[in-house]
This record gives sequence, structure tokens and C-alpha cells, in this order.
Amino acid sequence: MPSLTRAAAIFKTQGDSSVLEYVTNIERPIPGPGQLLVKNHFIGVNFVDTYQRSGLYKVPLPYIPGVEASGVVEAVGEGVTSFAVGDRIAYSFANTGAEYALAVQDKAIKLPDTISFEQGAALLTQGLTAQFLVRLAYEVQPGDVVLIHAAAGGTGQLLVQLAKHYGATVIGTTSTAEKAKTVLARGADHVLLYKDQDVKAEVLKITNGKGVQVVYDGIGKATFDVSLSVLARLGTLASFGNASGKPDDVDLFKLVPNAVRLMRPSLGQFLQNKEEFDFLANPLLELYNAGKLTIEIHKIYDLKDIKSAHDDIESGKTQGKLLLRV
Repeated sequence: MPSLTRAAAIFKTQGDSSVLEYVTNIERPIPGPGQLLVKNHFIGVNFVDTYQRSGLYKVPLPYIPGVEASGVVEAVGEGVTSFAVGDRIAYSFANTGAEYALAVQDKAIKLPDTISFEQGAALLTQGLTAQFLVRLAYEVQPGDVVLIHAAAGGTGQLLVQLAKHYGATVIGTTSTAEKAKTVLARGADHVLLYKDQDVKAEVLKITNGKGVQVVYDGIGKATFDVSLSVLARLGTLASFGNASGKPDDVDLFKLVPNAVRLMRPSLGQFLQNKEEFDFLANPLLELYNAGKLTIEIHKIYDLKDIKSAHDDIESGKTQGKLLLRV
């Protein structure tokens, strides 16, 4: 290797996006047992990156943000049998915001020639999250009516497409008429503009007063109460994100009407081994290769401009996926 250092994004204290630094002299890691050293091409930007940076989620400092990337395998550690030097891969659950990063072989996939590095980085974490939500958090059944908040976002668009694929009637919420067009293009049956419409009243009107079988809520604090209020009897609220902040502590008596279920699904807690990873990743790739999933890449930034990427995703004005180019 020409150098033992690498470029990376890093933060040494938690706070707003101003704590992010771009450095070029971080030590390049050496793959251990079961690990791959990857020369990254593209890195996905996700809300979890902002939670870790802001302090909502505690992480060891200093910290390299990022939970997914795509690139080429440069070296392999002991015991690696599924990958070889030169393989094109996408991977998840590592400190990926760097020129070189380590991947765990059990949480990586080979990219077929039909999937670009950009598409690989854009698909994996949000696709796994969406698949996890519709197959495990609440398994969507034909005839279900589902409500998806932030339906124009990267995860939201994939949730809309997967819920429709599994037979649901989909109601999406978003902020603008332009975003609503995107949500409809992904297959939603109804789109509500939450700034202009009474979401509870509209959902109950669409469902003839019955409510929805599940709400997939990545917004958090701002939508939590309305999400509970539109659930059908024995409905499920899957609260999986905090884009508007952490929801307030829950009074369990709020679950009594309609005997609803509340869960906080965590993809990272589920994916503990290769079998669980493949359970979600393999059908996701099959659907994408079959042309049944569309990924919208909103914008690509250079890694050194990670601050702008964090500012943009937190602004709520983006739709689709944000990527960093290495």
C-alpha cells in the first residue's frame, strides 16, 4: 500500500455540524479476523449519523461517522472466505466515513455488475431498514392499510415500494406538493401534506374510521401522538427514528384505546449474524435487480463537505438518498 494513512471525517466532541472535521492523516486500519479493508468509493448519509454526532446517541470519542459504504476490497483478515481482494462490495455497520474502512464479512454483500457503487451505497442501510420494518417489525399483509411518515425520504420511498409489493394500501405523509409527486410515483395510494392537512382526520376518512394496521414513524417527537391516534384495533406503531427529536416518555395508558402495540425496532440489534443479514439483504437485492425498487439519489457531496450533507439531511428539505464521494 502506498501509505499508512487515510482521509476521514471525524468529530472529537458531540454537537451541531460544526464539530465535524475533515482530516487526511488518520491511521489506516488493518483487517482482523473476519474483517475486510475496503477502499471506499461512496458513503451513505443517514439520520443515525446526525444522532451520533449531536449526542442523542452516545459514541466513543473521537468518532468517525457513517454506517454504510461501497467500494473495493483491498485486503482481507484471517478467516475471510466469502470475499477476495478486488471484489466490489457494499457493507453496513462500520465507521465508514473515511477513504479506507473496515467491514465485517457477515454484514457485506458483493455488488453485481448491474449495481453501481452509487446504487450500492444508497440501497443497503435504508433498504435493510425498510425490509426489516415491513417483514419483522410488523409483517405487512395483503389488504393492510399502512401509514408511512416522511415518505419522500430515502427510507420512506423504499418503505412505500416494499409495502405496496407486499400488498398494502399505502398512505404517505410529506411536506410539499413536489415531494408528494415523488411519493405517488413510488406507488403510494394517498399522500397527505402534514403542514396543510389534519393527518388524523384524513387517515380516518380514508379508512372509514377504522384506522391503519401499522404506522412506520421515522419522525419521532412531532408525529408520535398522531401516529398512536390513527391505529386500528390491535394496530402497531413502529417508531424507528428521531428526525424531529426523541419522543417524550410514554404513558402506557395511551395504548389502551384499541389495544395497540408499540415497538422501537432496531436494525442493528436484529442483525447479529450472517443468517439474519442475508434474510433481509438477499430478497432486497432480488427485488432491486428485478426492477421492482427505485432508488432516488438526491445529491452527492465530496467527503470533505460532510458538514453540508449533515445540514441538508437535518433541514428536512431533501428527498431520497444523500451520498459522500471519496
